[in-house]
Amino acid sequence: MATRDSINEVVEESEFPPADVHGTLNPGGNNQVQVDPISSDVAILKEIKEQAEIKKKQRQEEKEDSLRKMKSGIIISGIVVAVAGAVFAITKKLREK
Repeated sequence: MATRDSINEVVEESEFPPADVHGTLNPGGNNQVQVDPISSDVAILKEIKEQAEIKKKQRQEEKEDSLRKMKSGIIISGIVVAVAGAVFAITKKLREK
């Protein structure tokens, strides 16, 4: 049978760290949060990549939007020139008669 001395020796060798009763019962009051540096680095890198992708998409959309505007402008000016030419031709024919 185990003696009290041998039990005390085992207990002294394998002491648990003291419990944080206030931190466990009041998690909102815990200001000393330990963050895993590797996980936080991975999260930061992921966030940076997502932001870069968003910026790239925005630039691409702006580029496409400006091309659409320019294309629309060229088409509209072409139509205006064609209408003006048609009006000029019609007036010229009417003057000849």
